[in-house]
Amino acid sequence: MSNEASTNTTHGTPVQPARASPATDAGHRNQGALSAAIRVVSGLTLLSRFAGLARDIVTANIFGNTALSSAFRAAYAIPNLFRRLFGEGALSAAFLPEYTRLRRDQPDAAHQLASMIMRMLVLTTGVLTLIIEAVLLIVLLTRGDNPSLALSIKLMMLMLPMMPMVCITAILGGVLQAHGKFAPTAAAPIILNLFQIAAGSLFFFKIIDDQVFAAYLVGGAAVVASIAQIVWSLAGLKGQVRWTRTFNLALESAVIVRSRFLPALLGLGALQLNTFLDMLIAMSPNWFGDTLLGQPNPLDQTSNAVVSYTQTLYQFPLGVFGIAVATAIFPLLSRASSEDEFTHTLRRGVRLSLFIALPATLGLMLVRHDIVAVVLAAGKNGFDADGLARSAAVLCGFASAVWAYSINHTLTRAYYAKGDTTTPMNIAIAGVFVNFTLNMLLIWPLREAGLAWATAISASGQTAALLMLLGRRHNVRVLDKATIAACVRTAIGVALMAGATFGAERVLPEATTWMHHFLRLLALVGVGAVTFAAFSYLLKLPELKWMLHPAPRDASGKVVGISMD
Repeated sequence: MSNEASTNTTHGTPVQPARASPATDAGHRNQGALSAAIRVVSGLTLLSRFAGLARDIVTANIFGNTALSSAFRAAYAIPNLFRRLFGEGALSAAFLPEYTRLRRDQPDAAHQLASMIMRMLVLTTGVLTLIIEAVLLIVLLTRGDNPSLALSIKLMMLMLPMMPMVCITAILGGVLQAHGKFAPTAAAPIILNLFQIAAGSLFFFKIIDDQVFAAYLVGGAAVVASIAQIVWSLAGLKGQVRWTRTFNLALESAVIVRSRFLPALLGLGALQLNTFLDMLIAMSPNWFGDTLLGQPNPLDQTSNAVVSYTQTLYQFPLGVFGIAVATAIFPLLSRASSEDEFTHTLRRGVRLSLFIALPATLGLMLVRHDIVAVVLAAGKNGFDADGLARSAAVLCGFASAVWAYSINHTLTRAYYAKGDTTTPMNIAIAGVFVNFTLNMLLIWPLREAGLAWATAISASGQTAALLMLLGRRHNVRVLDKATIAACVRTAIGVALMAGATFGAERVLPEATTWMHHFLRLLALVGVGAVTFAAFSYLLKLPELKWMLHPAPRDASGKVVGISMD
């Protein structure tokens, strides 16, 4: 029978083949763009995180779990706090959706808005840096008789100039992402890590032998690297943004950004306040002595080193995959042309987040003893046995909610894409009170691990609140039947992976040297990865296919929606 003869008919009337809806077509395009963006961000972030692990191996084995290590990590945390708050946080959340809209509708206004925001960011963070430096100097002059406090302040004063520079780099990264250029931003942290590795290697390879001098050297290298990151990001934007000194076309948009900025600042400020309070509690023995709330302090001067270095281990999969999904999905959600397209894209983002983060959650908990030994005890100056045991306990707490941290990033971007910065703010503020209360309850029986479990419990509660209120306030129902079924399938695969990994751990001999820990870690990770990948392949889980989905291309074959530059 010919093709013409086989045309379907109803009562003699030809029936045209069903055509996909515009939302479905857009969903398929977004699937390809999302998958390609995730691969670019994840791949480069993976390189960055490996460089970060190398940096941590070098610095952890310079300082070990000591008071110097705690002071260094506290000083390094300050500029990073502001980077998350201004650069990657509130300002980016308020600015990026409006910039994306202007870039589509009014390119000249988009150039002006980017120029205005950058100028205000430089001015604000620069003045703030000077004020904080002055306050720190006053504290140093009046409290310099406390050696631990004095060392912390000197390191903070050295590294604080990073603050405006890393914020500028982060905003430039947001602009790059709006232009579909994900690679330069994902690669920028590699620069920072390489500079610090180079500086730390001087001590690691015994070219210098003074630990305090090494701390100042690594801190100074981070400041220089921050300048290099700005140069790198501007090079990536060459030809994309026309920086101007006139802002008349962007004034209305600037008002919109400002109206969104304050709620986002309060919300993300609440999240960063959690981080700051954790550090403050962990550093309390160094700064305030051996008592806390009138009781003997359950922490000691090495506690911040234990917590801070361990945080980088659970943030490895979170940064490589969880934040990669959120980073890639934000511009797509901001550009969504319909509610169906928005919901379709968000559901895929949530499913991908869980598909990646849930195995990471159980995997980190299972291999915690081996991974802390490999990263934190690679040399004779590394963490001692007590520090490794405490770090493993902290990692277990933090890792238990990697799935929640990942999904929270994606859901928060959904609110921001809707122009709603108030709801995440309110949830985050509530999370501060929950987290701080749990901190003060759990550190007494669990020491540093109490801080980790408080963070995990608070993050899990925030996930539930974000999901519930997204449906109530924006009528975006994320957990439909297909999404719930997909989550159940992922959970079954993770349970099988965990069983295989646990069984392998029981069979393998106990590690007695660094190399034994390294080989055990490789074996356990390999067993877990192969088990979960085989389960996903045999059941043909669509998330695995989505991760490999090709990027959309135009008629000429050029990739659209994302740039590999």
